[in-house]
Amino acid sequence: MRCVEHLPYETGEEDHVTITMADGVRLSARIWRPTSSDGDPVPAVVECIPYRKNDLTSTRDAIHHPYIAGHGYACVRVDLRGTGESEGVLLDEYLELEQRDAEEVLAWVAAQPWCDGSTGMMGISWGAFAALQTAARQPESLKAIVIASFTDNRYADDMHYLGGAMLSDNLAEAGTMFAYATCPPDPALVGERWRAMWRERLEAARPWVLEWLRHPRRDAYWQHASLNEDYARLRCPVLASSGWADGYSNAVTRLLANVDVPRKGLIGPWSHTLPHLGEPGPAIGYLQEVVAWWDHWLKGIDNGVMDGPMLQAWMQESVPPSTSYEERPGRWVAEPSWPSPHIKEVAHPLRGSTIVTPDDEEPLPRGRTRTVQSPLSVGQFAGKWASYNAPPDLPYDQREEDGGSLVFETEPLTERLEILGSPSVALEVSASAPVAQITARISDVAPDGRATRVTYGVLNLTHRESDEHPEPLEPGRRCRVRVPLNGVAQAFPPGHRVRLSLSTSYWPLVWPAPEPVLLTVHEDGGELTLPVRPTEEPDGMPQAEFGEPEGCRPPPVTRLTEPEQAWNVSRSLVDYHSALDIVKDRGTQRYEENGIEVGLRACERYTSVADDFTSPSGRSAWTMRFSRPGWDVRVETSTVLTANADEFIVDATLDGYEDGRRVFSRTWNETVPRDLA
Repeated sequence: MRCVEHLPYETGEEDHVTITMADGVRLSARIWRPTSSDGDPVPAVVECIPYRKNDLTSTRDAIHHPYIAGHGYACVRVDLRGTGESEGVLLDEYLELEQRDAEEVLAWVAAQPWCDGSTGMMGISWGAFAALQTAARQPESLKAIVIASFTDNRYADDMHYLGGAMLSDNLAEAGTMFAYATCPPDPALVGERWRAMWRERLEAARPWVLEWLRHPRRDAYWQHASLNEDYARLRCPVLASSGWADGYSNAVTRLLANVDVPRKGLIGPWSHTLPHLGEPGPAIGYLQEVVAWWDHWLKGIDNGVMDGPMLQAWMQESVPPSTSYEERPGRWVAEPSWPSPHIKEVAHPLRGSTIVTPDDEEPLPRGRTRTVQSPLSVGQFAGKWASYNAPPDLPYDQREEDGGSLVFETEPLTERLEILGSPSVALEVSASAPVAQITARISDVAPDGRATRVTYGVLNLTHRESDEHPEPLEPGRRCRVRVPLNGVAQAFPPGHRVRLSLSTSYWPLVWPAPEPVLLTVHEDGGELTLPVRPTEEPDGMPQAEFGEPEGCRPPPVTRLTEPEQAWNVSRSLVDYHSALDIVKDRGTQRYEENGIEVGLRACERYTSVADDFTSPSGRSAWTMRFSRPGWDVRVETSTVLTANADEFIVDATLDGYEDGRRVFSRTWNETVPRDLA
């Protein structure tokens, strides 16, 4: 990334500005704005997240907020209530109170003498959720949003459930927020009140996974703040982006297809990160695109930002399987609208172990069946639901996974095949138990046999008709199901094969069913549908041209201890114990601007024994430490999730330390009934 030293506007910064909410709680904001805005007001851009603006996100924030401010905007970065230096407590994600706070923040910002009354919202992940959810409430000053790695459907397309099956990220994300929501504010900014504020957070804390487990169906809890309940609520322009390695790429195309506002979509090869910092690369000049968006929608500049295609996506070339890539080879492709007129849904019948070409005129036999009962080991090479690319967390070679799966393949391709969109699998199945799940994976199989997973989808078969009203299966009874797979742009070269793999477990990415299931796949009506895009670019489609990634130079940070990353799979052939151990340790670093030293270490462990479907266990443990001379605070959290056939079991601990002495401790031992999960 190129660090820009000179920008059109000279800017100033305030690192702790309080904004008082209607209930008296004061939120803390960091503000960058042109010095000229004292007399010449400018539009404002707001970002609201819970990840500590004065330390943990300060490096990232300093790259893009001063950059945008230097182009003539006031940038306001707000810590949610109960996080950073903001008062109050954070009890869950995306609550009504959080959205009311955001509306009040926008009203406060729009009323400041340095703001001209027009605002935008931006962010990635939680910040993007906040922007989209707030925009759906149509606050008066909000004129446009810029969002990355978001969803419009909190139940079906977030870290919690996928196809009605619970993701292990349901535990991992709860563990993350268990830690972040219990961290102390900085005494240098809030003074002696810091200890009382911290104590309030510790006393209010609760493992969020308990609440998420209590809502395994798509009920009012998830419907709240999900835009797909009524797309017409969004009335402002939106620039939406994500990456194919992320867990949120589906929302970009779904938003383009369903909202009726000026909109643009951008999907690169990236993991869960902003496009100017994109990994795997290539990263792009995203901030230039963002500034152009704000110039048009907040300043009224006619700069052609809405010209050209609605969607630009990175068409990924074939690569060998790897858990990490520095760059994904490919090219940018453009679509004038979405759904695209250039993409054809092509259905391929499944016959025997073959994916049949549609023009094969051989009559399909009827009545044949194949069965699969996958071991719990299928899924150990699945990678993370949402890749962060650190530690390496992409799916590895699928050949071991395919050994416990039902596999269908094409013949070697005679010509290049490109897909763009969401594949799907239609099947006639019957199961041996009332609760069962199926995972469908598409892989690119090279001539040497290596299999690179391209996309996948999961379906809890009790959710085959409805996420709101799931129904148990009648063992042995046939039913027709459709498994949607995540959207992707992928090229398959001549000589390669397209492989479809079906498994009845995918642990630890997905929590398994309560017992082993024998799934019978009936050949009648089985088909794989691929969204095929012409390999020749349609006439009139411009080639994307993005600038070099650029941003402002981040402030100095001194590394005091080295980071550690690990992603280890282990198996014992003595007691058949298997484990996935993940370590994400940032080490300790000192932020030189304010002298605060921060250490962060997160460990996840997922285990199981042989094919005992009641043996899976997940643990998320965090240690976060904050210090400077005269102040030393540490928070340690642990959440362990296990299950039997009837209920989930949560054992959690929270410990707070000051100057090495434990000053707070609490444990939770609770159960939640399994509801067709």
